[in-house]
Amino acid sequence: MSVDMSEGRNDGRTRPRRRRKVSFLTLNKVESVDYKDVATLQKFISERGKILAARQTGNTAKQQRMISNAIKSAREMALLPFVVREAVDTGPRRRSMGDAREPRENREPREQKQTEEAGE
Repeated sequence: MSVDMSEGRNDGRTRPRRRRKVSFLTLNKVESVDYKDVATLQKFISERGKILAARQTGNTAKQQRMISNAIKSAREMALLPFVVREAVDTGPRRRSMGDAREPRENREPREQKQTEEAGE
């Protein structure tokens, strides 16, 4: 008599599945989204103006295609911005190569290396 004790047990190899998010469109029984419905479209755009992923919104593939096409049309008609430049400061960020450093206080000047002349 062998009894499988691992049945129904989580041995740490797999995580229990999370419930899928339910879309705003599904909850409100919206069949189609028009590009002129800016209030609905803004629910699917990040604060930077990017289209949110279906994982974040809970949209099905069909709903996500419908939303993205409507957002793109609304952008072309200037109802929605392509990019939002006034982002909220979230804290320190990495400097890019072109950014100048701020001068440090109490910093001694570096010694210049003397180059030897080839003629001597």
